[in-house]
Amino acid sequence: MLSLALLTACGSTKSGGDSGGNDEMKTYKVATDANFKPFEYKNPDTGEMEGFDIELLKSIAKEAGFKVKFETMQFDGLLAGIKSGRYDIGVAGISITDERKQSIAFSDKYYDSGLTVMVPKDSDIQSIKDVDGKAVGTRQGSTSQAYLKNNTDADIEAFPAIVNAYTNLKSGRLDAVLYDLPNVKYFIKQKGEGELKTVGKLLQGQPYGIAFPKDSKLVDDVNKALKTLKDNGTYADIYKKWFGTEPPQ
Repeated sequence: MLSLALLTACGSTKSGGDSGGNDEMKTYKVATDANFKPFEYKNPDTGEMEGFDIELLKSIAKEAGFKVKFETMQFDGLLAGIKSGRYDIGVAGISITDERKQSIAFSDKYYDSGLTVMVPKDSDIQSIKDVDGKAVGTRQGSTSQAYLKNNTDADIEAFPAIVNAYTNLKSGRLDAVLYDLPNVKYFIKQKGEGELKTVGKLLQGQPYGIAFPKDSKLVDDVNKALKTLKDNGTYADIYKKWFGTEPPQ
């Protein structure tokens, strides 16, 4: 009976198809966005999540020895889910801020970003100083929404998905959009060339980090894996694939 119990216990921690006898890897729930190109988005043809963040986190998980399962949601709900511990990991171009660090933990930075103003080509808005009294779109729960509230007198319209702000700008229902530079540039390149442009200086440069519940034990493992990927060239390969250039030094 003792032998049977031991065999049963061993069988519960092994992967059924693993002839090598390695322990089955743990799967962690990852909260992400479904429409934040080129960082994360759902491929309409395959239904699979793709993007820089998705590929990077999968590589980190492989290096660290765990698996990930992605669940998509609106950005403000994502942060709440991480704070509550409903999700083990969050990745969605999440800016590392002192305010957020009070309630969630972050990995080391993996991408340097900042905020930029996007306007129609013929707009008289030349910088963030010109948006007072104007209708300015952004994403709910984002650092750009907080920036607009704290630094301008704009008529702020915050959308659950940033692409809705972009389409409202293109159609003339907004005067400007304030959001993260790489996503703005990607949209202009894909759908706004000849119609939209960025103006002014890069604002509030903040790095992106992978988010965790406050006392998560995953942070150290993820940081070690991220460093390994940077050292062995994997990070640079992924960066070049999605942004077309070498990562900044």
